[in-house]
Amino acid sequence: MTGDGERACDLLAREKLRPHASRVFTGARRWLWQEFCDPDKANEEALRRGQTRVSRQLWHIGRKIMEVDAFVRANARHDIREVHPELVFLRLNGGKPLPSKKSEEGEDLRLRLLKRAGLREIDRWLAEARIGTGAKRDDVLDACAVALAARGPHGCVPEGAPLLDAHGLPMQIWF
Repeated sequence: MTGDGERACDLLAREKLRPHASRVFTGARRWLWQEFCDPDKANEEALRRGQTRVSRQLWHIGRKIMEVDAFVRANARHDIREVHPELVFLRLNGGKPLPSKKSEEGEDLRLRLLKRAGLREIDRWLAEARIGTGAKRDDVLDACAVALAARGPHGCVPEGAPLLDAHGLPMQIWF
C-alpha cells in the first residue's frame, strides 16, 4: 500500500482490463483504517490531503485488508503474492474482455473457464456456499481464480522487479 493509494500495478491492471478498468480498486492506504472508523471522515481527510476518496466497497473490506497486510508484513520472508481474479479470468479467456461477473453471461463464462482449467468440484462448492457461508457465487468464482494463480501464476504487473512500498513489500499483482 502507498500513502496516497496510487500504485503502478493497479494502473497496469486497469489498463489490461479495459474497458472494465473499474474492476480494480484504488485507494487502499494504511492510514485510512489506522486513523478512522468512519468512511465519511476518512474521505474528508483524503480530499484534504489531495488524494482520491475510497469507495464504500473498499471501505467495507478495509479491516480485512489490514489483517492481511499485518500478516504479510510479519511474514515478509515468505513468498506471498497479491492476485487479482479478473486478471486470471482475462488470461483464461485468451486476453478477451469478459462481461460483468454479476451478469448471467459473465458468471457462466467464468464457470466454464474455471472448469476448463481443471476445477471439477466447482458446482459442489457453489452449492455449498449457498448454505450459510455468506459467500456469493461470484466470491466463490473469484476465490477459485485466485487458487489457480497460486497453483501456477502465468504473469504479473508490472513484469520484472516490483516497486516496494514503505514497508518493503512488493507492489505487484499476479495472474
